[in-house]
Amino acid sequence: MDLSIREHIINNFKGDNYDTLRRAIDESVASQDEVTLPGLGVFLEIIWENADQELKNQLVDIIKKRVEKGIEQEKKEN
Repeated sequence: MDLSIREHIINNFKGDNYDTLRRAIDESVASQDEVTLPGLGVFLEIIWENADQELKNQLVDIIKKRVEKGIEQEKKEN
């Protein structure tokens, strides 16, 4: 069976409850491990495909502000 990364990630979380999904996202973000980036990307894709225009605008605004701030500045603040 030849699954794509996207399919693998989605299948990996099928049937998980809210708390499990939340914990997986929180742990992925907190770990800052680049291995988790594809999974977070799949989750963003799911959000984007199901978001209305207002939510998409909010997401882009958050990303734009964060990108302008720069990753090094963020590390200094934490």
